[in-house]
Amino acid sequence: MTRLLIVRHGETEWNQSRRYQGQRDIALNANGLDQAEMLARRLDSEDIVAAYSSDLQRAMRTAQAIISGRGLEIVPCPELRELDFGDFEGLSFEEIEQRFPEQIQAWMSRRVDVSPPSGENLMQLAQRVSSVVTRIERERPEGTVLVTAHSGPVRALLCTLLQIDLSYWWRFRIGTGALSIVETYPEGAVLTLLNETSFQNHAKENLFWPSP
Repeated sequence: MTRLLIVRHGETEWNQSRRYQGQRDIALNANGLDQAEMLARRLDSEDIVAAYSSDLQRAMRTAQAIISGRGLEIVPCPELRELDFGDFEGLSFEEIEQRFPEQIQAWMSRRVDVSPPSGENLMQLAQRVSSVVTRIERERPEGTVLVTAHSGPVRALLCTLLQIDLSYWWRFRIGTGALSIVETYPEGAVLTLLNETSFQNHAKENLFWPSP
């Protein structure tokens, strides 16, 4: 059995201002750094045998806080990067509505084959995320593994592991600095924890569902 500790990175300034940051390499803000440290304390008793992370700094910095002092190296995985939001990146939802009214309506239809202008769609996201699942299964068949990523990849990962149709990915709410746990068995995967933020001193709900 492989036990996956699936973590979303801590907060950034773009999360706070509700801007689509996608694959922009945005650093954690002060609250995000605090969330990373709180995650480290929450997971202190876990016997983590390996750590995989998106190579973007907000995810890597979160993973570094968690594995500090464990003698582990983080495996950087570009496949775990957030969805490429293309022309939507750096903009708020209101700005996108003004500049790309037709495209945002198509995107909000939640069709898995629709992408933002110059970006990628959910099917492409799920395909690259699933390759990391295969890699983990090959390299670490047993034990507890840390996977640090972003809202979109975490949701895609949950759909892949639990064999849920990707069109339902938006039904998972994943806050910044949140922890989810999935146990994988030959017969299938079991979700044992979803979007835990209770260990945060000032947990904040991110109600903007597409936010990376």
